Amino acid sequence: MNVTVLTHAVIYTGYEQITEGYIRFDDKILAVGSMSDYRPQAGEKIVNLRGQIVVPGFIDVHAHGGYGFDAMDGKADQIDTMATKMLEHEGVTTLFATTMTQSVPNIDNAMRGVKEAADRNPIIQGVHLEGPFISQNFKGAQPEEYIHVPDAKLVEKWNELSGGRVKLITYAPEKPGAREFENALIKMGIVPSVGHSNATRADMLESKASHVTHLYNAQREFKHREPGVTGHAMLEENMYAELIADGFHIVPDMLKLAFEVKGADRIELVTDSMRSKGMPEGESELGGQKVYVKDKQARLADGTLAGSVLMYKDAFKNAVRFMGATVADVVKMSSVNQATEFGLEHKGSLEVGKDADINVLDQALDLQASYSYGQRHDTVQD
Repeated sequence: MNVTVLTHAVIYTGYEQITEGYIRFDDKILAVGSMSDYRPQAGEKIVNLRGQIVVPGFIDVHAHGGYGFDAMDGKADQIDTMATKMLEHEGVTTLFATTMTQSVPNIDNAMRGVKEAADRNPIIQGVHLEGPFISQNFKGAQPEEYIHVPDAKLVEKWNELSGGRVKLITYAPEKPGAREFENALIKMGIVPSVGHSNATRADMLESKASHVTHLYNAQREFKHREPGVTGHAMLEENMYAELIADGFHIVPDMLKLAFEVKGADRIELVTDSMRSKGMPEGESELGGQKVYVKDKQARLADGTLAGSVLMYKDAFKNAVRFMGATVADVVKMSSVNQATEFGLEHKGSLEVGKDADINVLDQALDLQASYSYGQRHDTVQD
């Protein structure tokens, strides 16, 4: 594979900032450093970025769909295309294809489709099962008729059908049998995530959940006499928290509060996007339910938010704008933390030996280009 060098860039590796730097790569990163240490090599392609910003590729661990497609459709060609469009439009170089509460046969079918798509498209590095083991009280846009009691045997089957790719499960820890369920997940190497849950702080103190799905949304709220799921996630320093930074799911002040309490090391930006992302506004579908997209919001007929149409590149910018975070902070929240939590050893930072998953931003933090395994993709401007 040809060697490329990006020169004269502001580089955020995930662990340090290089003000005037270079990064050399083929499909892997070969060198990163200051321009004062750069020595040209024969045959390499040099791209002078003239002060543009280089960050690790984005990792979205919670995205159902986009560009007219959804993981629950179970169609490998469409899931493959969806992942590629997330790369080309928004800089997502690693994706956890996300399911939702549906019938067991439908989830079976989704797992087969994801496996086939992931076998050909390495952007798809995992599966996030959002449900069906959730609470009726906080079902959100998940269809109640398919909610299921925690069942480790089902998870084992789905993990096998996906080719061992299930990395994360959203469930309600207050449900009967949840402790045994959590133990089984941990034994399988799957991260247990509290979400769509009515759990109290007391429930959560007995739980082994180490991650919270879309903090604030679809969970027992933070109140002065009962911390609930949100309060528990805020209080537990080691718990990772997803945030949908679109300004609708969470108002900017509450995004800022979460950032100030949790810090950059324990927040993971997600999109929770559905099939209408990147599509014209109007009527759409989620889990067999009609969804109406207007003013960058996706809602059921009763007004319930139904996922998002958020692009990851906008979540990155919004984190700076709404939270007061630095670019270095947001690199942690968009790449480093996900790679660390889920053991993605070749992802998440710009270090020698890691996959050459790289995003190029201009000074306004607008995405200009992405490299996936060293292959350049100029950003499709929407």
